[in-house]
Amino acid sequence: MMPLSRRLAAEFLGTSVLLTAIVGSGIMGDQLAGGNTAIALLANSIATGATLVVLILTLRSISGAHFNPVVSLASAAQGQLRWRDVPLYIVAQLAGAFAGVLIAHLMFGLRLFSASRHMRHGASQVFSELVATLGLLLVIELCSRFHSAATPGAVAAYITGAYWFTSSTSFANPAVTLARSATDTFAGIRPSDVPGFLFGQFAGLIAALLICRWLLLGSPSTENQ
Repeated sequence: MMPLSRRLAAEFLGTSVLLTAIVGSGIMGDQLAGGNTAIALLANSIATGATLVVLILTLRSISGAHFNPVVSLASAAQGQLRWRDVPLYIVAQLAGAFAGVLIAHLMFGLRLFSASRHMRHGASQVFSELVATLGLLLVIELCSRFHSAATPGAVAAYITGAYWFTSSTSFANPAVTLARSATDTFAGIRPSDVPGFLFGQFAGLIAALLICRWLLLGSPSTENQ
């Protein structure tokens, strides 16, 4: 296992690049789409998915490439990460997420941070985040167990698809959600809507842990590639 300092640095770096991709591609897509939200979302989802697969392949062997507090919590619950390391992972992910927003804003000549006015509220959006997070964690856990080499592509493909089949555009990540409240751009979320998204994400975490425990009861952990 890599030293904790290097794992935390990888989590910070990976999360910052992920947010740079999410926010930066949202800005670029919105600028080029001429008001066509579908085209902007397409650009946003493709750029995010492509960046995510590269980040997982690059940093997975160092930190596990979580870039997401619910992934770190799920990993600890499955015995793959020490509980005492989880708070530090989450701090690194949160710091990286806000750094990524800052980098994107600097590249496009925007204010360093700006509270988002993009409304994402309502029970359907909260439920959407539950579904998005549940699906993400199931993909990670089951692919990692049985088809480890395919996990980076599977995770990226799921997130790209979930941009389109969830009403919330699949944040599925508390660090991403909090950081996106600090960008008043295409990818943003109003700060007042953040608690609902976080509730949905942590509910999805609990559901995923319960489902995985049932699905994998008595199952071997060897890969079948």
